[in-house]
Amino acid sequence: MKTTDLVIAANTLWVVVAAVLVMFMQAGFALLEAGLTRMKNAAHIAGKNVLIFGIASLVYWAVGFGIAFGDGNAVIGTHGFFPSSDALLSVGQAPYSFFTTIPGASAYLFEVVFAGVSLAIVWGAMAERAKLWVYFAFGVCFTLIYSVTSHWIWHAGGWLFGLGMQDFAGSTVVHYQGALAALAGALLLGPRIGKFGKDGRANPIPGHNMPYAVLGTIILWFGWFGFNPGSTLAVITGDKVGYFGYVALTTNLAAAAGALGGILSAWAILRKPDISMMLNGVLAALVAITAASGFVAPWAAVVIGLVSGLIAVTGVLWVERIGIDDPIGAVAVHGMSGVWGTLATGLFAVPALAANLATGSGGLVYTGSFHQLGVQALGLVTVGAFTFSASFGCLWTMKRLWGIRVEEHVETAGLDVSEHGMWGYPEFYIPVPGGYGTESHSHLVGHVHRHPAALEADAA
Repeated sequence: MKTTDLVIAANTLWVVVAAVLVMFMQAGFALLEAGLTRMKNAAHIAGKNVLIFGIASLVYWAVGFGIAFGDGNAVIGTHGFFPSSDALLSVGQAPYSFFTTIPGASAYLFEVVFAGVSLAIVWGAMAERAKLWVYFAFGVCFTLIYSVTSHWIWHAGGWLFGLGMQDFAGSTVVHYQGALAALAGALLLGPRIGKFGKDGRANPIPGHNMPYAVLGTIILWFGWFGFNPGSTLAVITGDKVGYFGYVALTTNLAAAAGALGGILSAWAILRKPDISMMLNGVLAALVAITAASGFVAPWAAVVIGLVSGLIAVTGVLWVERIGIDDPIGAVAVHGMSGVWGTLATGLFAVPALAANLATGSGGLVYTGSFHQLGVQALGLVTVGAFTFSASFGCLWTMKRLWGIRVEEHVETAGLDVSEHGMWGYPEFYIPVPGGYGTESHSHLVGHVHRHPAALEADAA
């Protein structure tokens, strides 16, 4: 076995492990989104993460992977649809000649979990009021939209890649795009019943389980160690062995700073150290460092994270103030912070790291040149225009033809029972033997809460 074969084997092992970490982020989204919404929709919101990952996996295998990473032109991949086993087992060969460090199959696995994450973001702003069929239909549409811009930025032949746009693991490709589609959906669906009063003021609709949201955030933070470091696609990056470890470090520093930025900003603005805002700060920081993680110094990662914490708090409040109902905060956390992370890379990219990655040039802080920042801004504008208009167009057409929002009585009853004929927490809604509200439960509660002396008298 040649040395090159051993390196490819090591690369493949690392990338597949990283892909599994990213896939586990679906569990994080399930807990986060279910925790931040109401009990009557918990099973629906958690379960849709399984559904949309299934849809994304099949669509991406059939056509998305070819559009994103198949050989083609500067705008779109034109080969690699319904790939054969030969295509998936080869390294650096058509139709996936872009992947020179891993076989096509492991490349598909790593890239499809990213498509699944971007699609998961979409439903955060549409939670608790979208019809189930929309997940199927728009899941297909968005996976295709996502694949086109992936080609622009990440494929060596893509036009934004050619200009030197730096988006290491997808602040723009994954998070900004998901937030754009989420915004389109939130605008077309309108707010949940009772979210805004007649005077336009927002009414709080608290999530039903904050520990779920905390656990979901920790799982997402954990999964991000596959998301960003795995985007090296190799154990050797440029002339650096084990560069993925450095990427993991910048990722963690940003997340840590985001936690502090989020809770301190909430303390200052809301006068309370809000737990959900701390969680949003962590996630916003992870979103922002996603573009920058391979390009910036550790101090810059901390700055990016701290600013992201502030963006998360002010962004969530601003989105609500202008009348948009975003139950999970996807527009602020993934959209605004995705913009910040993409631009921050243009500010803080270290010239030597950009050269090692052979992508773009140094940022404004190091070079005094606005060139890289301009390329980053151009990418945001073009992706923003394409993805928002395409997403809005798809959802608008669905709304006009079939309707995308559930009826009022369905929303009031909850999507668990209305869409699925079951509850996430059945004991709170129907009689369950030994459950809440039943005779045996009432007897147990009364027994437990009686004075110990009374219990001893009963025993005597």
